[in-house]
Amino acid sequence: MRVKKKKKSYKASNLPPGTIAYKGKKQSAITAIEIINYSKDDCKTINSNSVQDAFNFKGNDQVTWININGLNNVGDIETLGTHYKLHPLTLEDIVNTSQRPKLEEFEHYMFVVFKMLFIKNDDEIHYEHLSLIFGDDYVLTFQEADGDVFDDLRERLNLAKGRIRAQSSDYLMYSILDAVVDNYFTVIEVLGDKVEDLEGLLFQSNQADDRTPGQIQQLKQEILKMRRSIYPLREVINRMEKTDCAFIEEKTHSYLRDLYDHIIQVSESVDLYREMIWSLMDMYMTIISNKMNEIMKVLTIIATIFIPLTFIAGIYGMNFKNMPELNTENGYFVLLGVMFVLFILMLIYFRRKRWL
Repeated sequence: MRVKKKKKSYKASNLPPGTIAYKGKKQSAITAIEIINYSKDDCKTINSNSVQDAFNFKGNDQVTWININGLNNVGDIETLGTHYKLHPLTLEDIVNTSQRPKLEEFEHYMFVVFKMLFIKNDDEIHYEHLSLIFGDDYVLTFQEADGDVFDDLRERLNLAKGRIRAQSSDYLMYSILDAVVDNYFTVIEVLGDKVEDLEGLLFQSNQADDRTPGQIQQLKQEILKMRRSIYPLREVINRMEKTDCAFIEEKTHSYLRDLYDHIIQVSESVDLYREMIWSLMDMYMTIISNKMNEIMKVLTIIATIFIPLTFIAGIYGMNFKNMPELNTENGYFVLLGVMFVLFILMLIYFRRKRWL
């Protein structure tokens, strides 16, 4: 029984510019806010569910990192945006999870949108919409739900590891981007292992089955999605490294150039595995074709062997009276012997031709 596929309905949402409308799928009952306020000699972490707790740190001669989880709570984000004087279009892009990575400069802050990729226990790649805003002494990050790649960064802040506590907010911004890009390498390694495992499976022709094309298609979709998330970030970091923004100190540009080198390396790896995935389907079709050719070769050899035997049997199966061989005393056994000798000779011939 044929089942009719239900057609999807497409509706354009022509909302006024600056309308804050969450377009993601992750729902959080509360807005989780993590505040890390630090200086060279001190670091303090505050966890809260109220956006008002994030209003007391601006202009305190320290660097403040405010991480907000829960983009579906647009009211809290709008309240925070009003306090930090964020442009309505910025707030719109923060909750728009389909927004491609980009960089925008405003008078009092710089706004960056990018994607955070990380691996969970099931080796599945998860994508997180991440927005970053930084000014003179603060950095705001917005993400959809709990779970990120900043645990090492938090440890460096709390334990005063490295130079981060002695630097300004632009270095914190760089550190956040660096943590995201470094995690891209882990994701690429997982994807590479999947591609290489499937490639090895294809070479073991006895293990390739009907599920293989579906696995190849799934990997192809995964790499295309990853490419859409990573590639635009190259342009973002390149623009950031070349900008004359007053919020970015000259010494930070060296770190941004190094970060740009890393994202280029990640992009090249994505392209490499993309080409490998595209070739896997051709490899699979080639293997299937080779299997079919082997089957056809065996059937052709069997048919070729039986052609002369059938010819002989057909001649002596005719019902003519004047056939001297029919009256021969041992004619039946002689004919079987001739057939057997022909069979052996053809097998030897095929073996010498390496067709068997």
